[in-house]
Parts: sequence; C-alpha cells; structure tokens
Amino acid sequence: MILSWRSRRNSKKNKIPSQEINSDMEISNPRHFCCPISLDLMKDPVTLSTGITYDRESIEKWIEEGNLTCPVTNQVLASYDQIPNHSIRKMIQDWCVENRSYGVDRIPTPRVPVTPYDVSETCKRVNDATRRGEQKKCRELVRKIKNWGKESERNKKCIVENGAGCVLSACFESFASVSVGKDEDLLGEILSVLVWMFPLGEEGQSKLGSVRSLNCLVWFLKSGDLSARQNAALVLKNLLALDQKHVSALVGIEGVFAALVKLIKEPICPTATKASLMAIFYMTSPSSLNEKMIPMFVEMGLVSVIVEILVDGDKSICEKALGVLDHICDCKEGREKAYENALIVAVLIKKILKVSGLASELSVSILWKLFKNSQYRPEDDDAEGGVVVEALQVGAFQKLLVLLQVGCGESTKEKLKELLKLLNLCRVRLDCFDSTADFKYLKRSY
Repeated sequence: MILSWRSRRNSKKNKIPSQEINSDMEISNPRHFCCPISLDLMKDPVTLSTGITYDRESIEKWIEEGNLTCPVTNQVLASYDQIPNHSIRKMIQDWCVENRSYGVDRIPTPRVPVTPYDVSETCKRVNDATRRGEQKKCRELVRKIKNWGKESERNKKCIVENGAGCVLSACFESFASVSVGKDEDLLGEILSVLVWMFPLGEEGQSKLGSVRSLNCLVWFLKSGDLSARQNAALVLKNLLALDQKHVSALVGIEGVFAALVKLIKEPICPTATKASLMAIFYMTSPSSLNEKMIPMFVEMGLVSVIVEILVDGDKSICEKALGVLDHICDCKEGREKAYENALIVAVLIKKILKVSGLASELSVSILWKLFKNSQYRPEDDDAEGGVVVEALQVGAFQKLLVLLQVGCGESTKEKLKELLKLLNLCRVRLDCFDSTADFKYLKRSY
C-alpha cells in the first residue's frame, strides 16, 4: 500500500510540469524571426538581392536615408527590389499562433504595397471619368486611393510622388463647378484625401486655388458635416501656406471670415481649431491687402475668443493663437479691441517663459505693440497709465527682466529693452517699490 501511494504521488508530481502552462513565463522571439535592423519580430519580411531578409518598414527607412549597402553583409546593393519572403512570414505567423497562450499576438498578413504603376493607371482612370462627368466612377476610384493611403505611410508617399494630388485637384475643380450639393459625397471624399497630399504641384495648386474650388471649400466650411468642415479647413490652410495669392481670391467669397471664426468659437476638435487659426494667420499676414481683412475678423469678436483660448490652450494652439493676435495688433482696430479686454495683459505676461520660446517672443511683440501705441506718457503728471500700469501690477517687469537674462532673439531683445525702460519709468513715477537691484541690471543691459 505504501509503495502504491508513493508511486501515485510521484506520478502526480511528474505530471504537473508537462501538462500545466505557467502563464507568467516570458517567451523571447526567435532570433531568425527578428529584423536585423530593428531587432523586432518581422511583420512584412522581404529579401534583398544579397539574400538577407529584413522587415519592409526598416529596410525602406534604411534606403531612404541614403544607404546603398546591405546592413548585414555591407555589400553594395545591386538593386533595391524587395521580394516578399512568404515562407518566413508564414513561419512567424505559425509561431505566433503556437505561443498565443503566452500573450503573443498573431501578425496579420501584410497587404502588397501600391506601386507607381498602380497609382498612374488609377489616376488615368480618374482623369477619364472626370472628363466624362462620371461622378459615381470617380468616387469609387477616389475611395480606392484613400484606402491605399490608410494601409501605410509608404503607400501615401508613392501616391503623392506619382501626381495623384494634381489629378484629384482637377477632379475637385471640375465637379465643384457643376453643383456642390449634388456632388457633395465625391467632393468630400476628395477633400479627405487631399489633406495629406500637400505640397501640390504647380498645376494642382492652380486647380485647387481657382475661384470655383475656393467657393466649394468655403461651402464645406459653412455647410458640411464635422469631418468635411475639418478637412476643408486643413486644405485651405495648406493652400494658403503655399502662396499668398490665394488670399486675394478668398476676399470676395461670402462667409469665409465667419466660417473660420466659427470653427474657433465653436470648436469641433483641436485639429480644426489649429487649421482655422493658421488660415487666419496667413490671411492677416502683413500686406496692404491683408490689413483690410483684420477689421473684419475684429468685428467678429476674434480678439476675445483668442484670449479665452490662451487661458488654458495647449502649446501648439497657444503659439498659433498668439501669432494671429500679433498680426491683429498691427492694425489700429485690433489694438483698440485688445485694450478693451481686461484679461489680455495678464494672459500675455503669464505665457512668457511658460509655453515655449516662440510663445514668449510673440507675447513680447504683442505687448510692445500695445505699449508703443498706448496713450501713456511717463512725463505727463496726469497720465493714468492704462495697460502699462496694469502690466506692472501683474509682475511684468520681473518677468520681462528674467526673459532678458535668459536670452532671446535680437529683435525681441530690442523690444524687451523698450518695454523695460517704459515700465521702469512708470514704476519710478508711481513710486511702486524699490528697484535698486533690478535697475542695476537693467542699466547694464542698455
């Protein structure tokens, strides 16, 4: 009996390790399944002319960086062809399935990358369908290009390099001239693809920047769904960044100012807000034409909206909002509206040395424009001070002095010195506090 019990006990002990799996065990990837460059499990293994297999993404990045050799053998590549290694890919997938109990996810079968020939042929078909006015056929082809782009960044690059942007811009202009409402689905699809196709070629830019195309873009800004409004703002921003001549074409289109401001007042997402701010930034850039646009944006309450954004906006939004406000303060109407805002000085001082170097320089530029054109004159006994005194009260002198000590661009430094001189004269006149330590440094700075 004792022998039998011991045998059963030993049998049970020996059985546990072979039948039970420890879920806490870590499993390492087989070395021959890993890319020699990234050392990660290969998702899309391809073989070069040297016979070495790499993950497609890693070897493409290696070649794009200008390397002409095989990373492992150091041989000069006879060709850059990348042949899919289906055998090792299937072995990797089988290994993933076998080890899924250890938390290993199966790598999906990669799609075949799009080729320049595929893009060229599809673009020809888009051109033909556009000439014949076949809206349905165009929509199918545009969706095909869109789906290619979703698969990988490599596909996007191939699509852009083979002229799809110009073809889609021409298609957009052609159907925009007929009826926007009738072809809204197609035009919306084109916009969603054009977002990542910039910079366009000269011909594509001309097509998308035509009056008909711009009218259609503004229509989407005003009347499209949330996604279409965002895409329209992004495309308009990218277009204005290419050439200021498109600004003059926008002036005569009704509703463009209100549509852009509405996207900021009633934000649908950070991307749309940033795109609208940048579009307004390009539309208000210093020029005789753009200066006429600033009062229109001011009348729509853009100054107060920007100040609200600056209170709790992130770095990217704050920089763009400050850039727009800096342009607005070039105009008398813009400065007058800024003077009326009780928060503007405090918010600008708060952003210095807190957001970024660019935000600090833009804040100084805005303050300099406000101070330079204010009614305050230190030599006048009856001067009330206005924004200058307000700036002193929120600690502007100390903040600007620190910025001068930390360092900034030459143009900003000159503005800083002017601001500090005016602030110091103001506080001495008002006998605000002893300024010996700060004044000594300020004196050395001039």
